Amino acid sequence: MTLPPPPEWARHDAVWIGFPSHPELWLEDLEPARAEVAAFAAAVHAGGRGERVILVAADDAAAQAARAIAGDTAEVVVEPFGDIWLRDTAAIVDGAGAGQDFGFNGWGGKYDLPGDDTIGVRLARRRGLSVESHDWVLEGGAIDGDGTGLAVTTEQCLLNPNRNPGLSKADVETRLAADLGYGRVLWLGDGLANDHTDGHVDNLARFIGPNRLLIPEATDNDPNWRVYQDAADRAARFGVEVVRFPSPGRVLNEDGEIIPASYMNFYIGNAAVVVPLYGQPNDDGAVTALEALFPGRAIIGQRADHILTGGGSFHCISQQIPSK
Repeated sequence: MTLPPPPEWARHDAVWIGFPSHPELWLEDLEPARAEVAAFAAAVHAGGRGERVILVAADDAAAQAARAIAGDTAEVVVEPFGDIWLRDTAAIVDGAGAGQDFGFNGWGGKYDLPGDDTIGVRLARRRGLSVESHDWVLEGGAIDGDGTGLAVTTEQCLLNPNRNPGLSKADVETRLAADLGYGRVLWLGDGLANDHTDGHVDNLARFIGPNRLLIPEATDNDPNWRVYQDAADRAARFGVEVVRFPSPGRVLNEDGEIIPASYMNFYIGNAAVVVPLYGQPNDDGAVTALEALFPGRAIIGQRADHILTGGGSFHCISQQIPSK
């Protein structure tokens, strides 16, 4: 039987972080996004107090840029990929230290880029991990676990016909149990507005302890207030302890469109929790709230505006390798 992955707050040996590599995808945001990724890597490395950071570049030119900007805070490896969202494309390392690799179809066929469907196996084997491949689509950002065998996900994503047509809720639960050791599943409803991942849970709800779930509290004019309240209601009915957390509120891009900015896309490292900030009134409040929730770890707020132009943030570009 598969042992569930350790929770993110358990100790890590290392973390894979995707490095922006394709100028045609990032355009004028390429260099600023690279700077934000390098700052994130340095925060996770924490001067050697954190985990080993492995920056993954898609080609030699990007690797050269990564080494120049990251310095001695990260090891840089070259493995071709389509884009940097390794939370979704890298293997999930289970409680036995094995890589569990799943199908990937570009978030329901939206962004089908070469290399994204194989990067998980390649990185795991490069690390010397045994790898088991599974024949259904599952992105790492679609689930979160508390280490006890409990997972949280959204119906909008895992029951979306653009992922696994024909699989029922019961079928998905059976596969999560067999392939990742998740014997219990908390189903939330929809994810954030305009999220091209179709509602990844790591933008909506995160476990911060066994049976303890963090969910945003809507601010004025927040486009996701119904989503947050529905998630909190479902979690409470399920029997999970719900902790509320500031939301960045309504965040718009340069064209005036709502974007799925979320403080929930933080990464829990050995020494630091790194939370994305967006120049919103609640930025300081998010950092302060996390300080109370993660005593013993530095809480580092960093801007992630340029990474977000690609569709995600710090949690989306990282995948931890738990200690054995």
